[in-house]
Amino acid sequence: MLTLYSCLVFFHILLFVFWLGGDLGVAILGDNFRKKDTYSVQERLTILKLLVLNDLGPRYAWALMIASTISLVTVGGYWAVPAWGVILAWVISFFWLWLVLSAHKAGQTEKGTKLRKIEVILKWVLAAFYLGLGSLSLTTNAPLEPNWLASKALLFGLIFVAAILIDVMFKPVGPLLMALIEKGSSDETEVPLLRTMNKSRFWVRMTYLLLVITAFIGTTKFF
Repeated sequence: MLTLYSCLVFFHILLFVFWLGGDLGVAILGDNFRKKDTYSVQERLTILKLLVLNDLGPRYAWALMIASTISLVTVGGYWAVPAWGVILAWVISFFWLWLVLSAHKAGQTEKGTKLRKIEVILKWVLAAFYLGLGSLSLTTNAPLEPNWLASKALLFGLIFVAAILIDVMFKPVGPLLMALIEKGSSDETEVPLLRTMNKSRFWVRMTYLLLVITAFIGTTKFF
């Protein structure tokens, strides 16, 4: 039977597919960008542009997960979130979508920098919310009573932290990339750039792992 809850579950799964699938595409493009002996600088810059475009999918999915998770626990009867709380979750999701799209369009301008700073603050606030919600629920069995659901909330908060740290580690790439464009490919420009990009790989893998574990718990209701 088609219900609002089943539609929300489908939407939630769809977001997971776009998030993890898109991230795998980003990882493949990132690996090819590193192949300086295979591609020219111009070809690698094209790969990087495709990487940034591909990365929008996971970022959109991440933003919509706020509305999805709150709506699911409410409609599923796991947490009696008031109507204003559900509406707020959707407002936050669409505001976040606007931030991602606007920052992408603004590029490396002053406006883009300001928008990304606002997004970082929002992500840390949401990370604290889900970490707090999961920890409180596991400790007191409220407001999320099933342990598997409380565990998902906690893991979602950890996904926030891991994904934020990807961006933190990747932040110095901009100036190093400009040096590559201006000075050309050499050990002087390539080594610092690749070293900086590689620092984010640990958190990329952690994000993948946490996403898979969260999906497993949600599907099997393990715990």
